[in-house]
Amino acid sequence: MFWRQKKGEKWDAVKGDENRRRFEGLVCGGHAHGALAYAEGEPVGWVSFDKRPDFDKLDRAPSFKCADASEVWSIPCFFIRSGFRGKGVASALLGFAIACLKKRGATIIEGYPVKPAKDGAPSPAAFAWTGTRRLFAAHGFRIVGNRDGGKQRVRLTVGK
Repeated sequence: MFWRQKKGEKWDAVKGDENRRRFEGLVCGGHAHGALAYAEGEPVGWVSFDKRPDFDKLDRAPSFKCADASEVWSIPCFFIRSGFRGKGVASALLGFAIACLKKRGATIIEGYPVKPAKDGAPSPAAFAWTGTRRLFAAHGFRIVGNRDGGKQRVRLTVGK
């Protein structure tokens, strides 16, 4: 829900119960898309994806702005349960999201991975919720926006 925050809202004002209420409304109304990963019947991960304009906060970040936003689908958020990280769950979820978006007619798909550490160390889980550069690169995404901060903008162009 971080990327869906409306202009002027503070995260502290909408996190927790309010955040859950809003997201439940989006899901029940068919306005939020994503996928869950399960292991032995237990949820172990999820990915969120939707049309880029549905994630209001992306265009408020100067380095993420783009001229063709209305044509772009975004994959801005992952969660992988501790104990299941580094085992291919995020890759499976990203592959599934790409396949779903292709079926919906997507031609441009974006992600916003955390930049790799200069020393090559893995990104702490608290910062990797948008995915990692390696994850997106393994699925063919290329860097299109590189900012000074902690995130990059990557794209995958898929056939019509």
